[in-house]
Amino acid sequence: MRDVSRGVRLLFEGQRWAVRHGKDWRFGMVPALISLVGYAAALLALALWADDLASWATPFADHWATPWAGLFRGLLTAVLIGGGLLLALISFTAVTLLVGQPFYETIAERVDRAHGGPPEGPRRPLWRELWISARDSLRVLVRVTAFGVLLFAAGFVPVAGQTVVPVIGACVSGFFLTLELAGVALQRREVPLREQLRLLRGRLGMVLGFGVPLALAFLVPVVAVPLMPGAVAGATLLARELLPDPPDAPDRPAPPAGPRSAPYRKQRRSGDTVA
Repeated sequence: MRDVSRGVRLLFEGQRWAVRHGKDWRFGMVPALISLVGYAAALLALALWADDLASWATPFADHWATPWAGLFRGLLTAVLIGGGLLLALISFTAVTLLVGQPFYETIAERVDRAHGGPPEGPRRPLWRELWISARDSLRVLVRVTAFGVLLFAAGFVPVAGQTVVPVIGACVSGFFLTLELAGVALQRREVPLREQLRLLRGRLGMVLGFGVPLALAFLVPVVAVPLMPGAVAGATLLARELLPDPPDAPDRPAPPAGPRSAPYRKQRRSGDTVA
């Protein structure tokens, strides 16, 4: 429970940081607003043309007796709209982080600097940063989709499908949402996706305490817009919990001697190499 409460505390600390830094908060809302407008336009277009799309996709139903063709196409239309909404909910955060990569990199760096100084990030061109972010987001989306299919099927199990499965679904959503948000800070530390997954699993209670309340709030994309900058700030603080500063980090007390859990986080300076 201590880890869970710590995760909730980091969530609120991130939001408090955003409120105290109004300029960064407004700055960080820009990508979320862009994504929201884009998704709203796409969903509106889907709602307007879903019926025509269903008719185009089912020419074999033209000769069905009334009312079966209409019922079948109506069901297909509902599935298309529902699927579009579900896809929007699943992918909104990933797309927003991709659109706002430079914005959220800046927020993560400022949060790091406010808490003792950030590690020197990799010197890569913007297109390379966007490519890495898109690649990792796609890998996360594949995992989320796989879990979603399993949970959807499990939802038909009597009793458990209406009680246990929604709870598991919220936990899965919270975990992967935290992974996407913390990935901004962890990518700056050159932590690969597989290692990010291992780190988050190692502090699962804290990750769920941070991610589950946020995932429930993010079910409404309009709410996600003002919360996104603070969510990135809080996830940066969480990343610092997962990977404490190395002994040679500036302006930070050195931790007790012991094996380094992530040698690739070694602070890079001119002439240094990363293991």
